[in-house]
Amino acid sequence: QVQLEESGGGLAQPGGSLRLSCAASGSILMVYAMGWYRQTPGKERELVASFHRNTGSTYLDSVKGRFTVSLDIATNTATLHMNNLKPEDTAVYYCHADLLGLGYVRDDYWGQGTQVTVSS
Repeated sequence: QVQLEESGGGLAQPGGSLRLSCAASGSILMVYAMGWYRQTPGKERELVASFHRNTGSTYLDSVKGRFTVSLDIATNTATLHMNNLKPEDTAVYYCHADLLGLGYVRDDYWGQGTQVTVSS
């Protein structure tokens, strides 16, 4: 089994910063990519930022230059630094991992979600 444990998030003022972390644990042979999606009521979940072990980082256009994603392969931990936050960044953020587990099965895994609220 694989578990994704998220930490961070919370409330920030516009222009402020927050950090999200996500640690993958369990029967993991290899992590291909980890990152975050976000979702607001009535909207589809969207990719915010992801880091692939071979190709590097990918960002949603609206967060480029403000968010930075990193992946520590040694600890299977991803971190999202969010700077210059805007009210439109308010959402539930879900950690995502694309990894190879036991039996050489590659699959997608999701965290439980953490609320990020940007408000004055």
